[in-house]
Parts: sequence; C-alpha cells; structure tokens
Amino acid sequence: MPFPQQKKFAFDNELPRRSFFRLAGLAWAMGVAALTGAFGLWTAAIARFFVPNAANEPNQTFKAGFPEEYAAGRVETKFKNRYQTWIVSFAHNGRRRIVALRAVCTHLGCITNWNESENRFKCPCHGSGFSAIGINLEGPAPRPLDRYAIRFAEDGQLEIDRAKVFCYRPGWEEEQGSFVEV
Repeated sequence: MPFPQQKKFAFDNELPRRSFFRLAGLAWAMGVAALTGAFGLWTAAIARFFVPNAANEPNQTFKAGFPEEYAAGRVETKFKNRYQTWIVSFAHNGRRRIVALRAVCTHLGCITNWNESENRFKCPCHGSGFSAIGINLEGPAPRPLDRYAIRFAEDGQLEIDRAKVFCYRPGWEEEQGSFVEV
C-alpha cells in the first residue's frame, strides 16, 4: 500500500531554513556596518568642529601703505573686503590723524558700508549710521565702531594690527596705538 500524499504547505516551497539564517546574518552585518559608518562620520564631523580654520584667514597684521597716500577727510575702502578695515584720515586739533576702523557694526555684527554722499558709514542690516571717524550717530548701534591698533612700520608704512582692538570707553580716542599722527 502506497503512502498517502502529504499535503504541501505554502512555505514549503520557500527559502530553506539554512538560507534564511544566512540572509538574516548578512542583513545584520550590513546594518552594523552602516551604523558604524554613520557613527564614524558623525565623530569626524564633531572632531572637525573643534579644529580652527586658521589656514584660510588673512594675516592679523598688514601694511596699508604710506601716510602720504591718505588725504585728510578721506576714507580708504580698499581694505574692506579682505581685512574688514576702513582707513580714515582726518584733522584733529590742527594735526592730521589716521585711524583704522573695524568695518563691523557694533549692533549685531553686520559689515558697514561707506556712503560717500552722506559722508558716513551705514549698516545695511538695521540702519545704524556712523560718522566718518566711526562715532555712532543713529540707529540701534550702542557705541562707535571699534579701532584696530595702528603704527608706523620700520619702512615708514602704516601697519594695522587686527589682533588688538580698541573698544569704546571714556578717553578711548586718545589711547596710544589707536591712531597715528602725521
């Protein structure tokens, strides 16, 4: 007597058990590899955050030419883009002074623009206005533009040191190093 035919189930034609565990192990390994890679990239991004990007920054000290190149009452704009600096020559008590103004607005840090027709610096973000020597005249800026240290280099040129900043406080406009007299 022949054996009766067994009824086949739907999953009998599917993947054998051993192949299933191989695929499950492969999927697990790929998941672990993906998580490890993501964690590695995340760690590298955080580590990069703590490394300063000083290589692309311009020098803190630069030469701005000879004092004769700056006429009294004139604002030099050629150093704005690279060094964020305005060079201003003006008369003070019968003598000519030259200052290096930081082009950053003292309100929220926008870069100011020189408006020749109004003879003042204007902040494009919130409308602060500064005189030609950096004194705040209008708008929300709480204090005048900062000054960079300026001195004569050995060759007679003006040397600006952006690492030393003179911020507003009583008597700041007379501080040694915040201006040169010509």
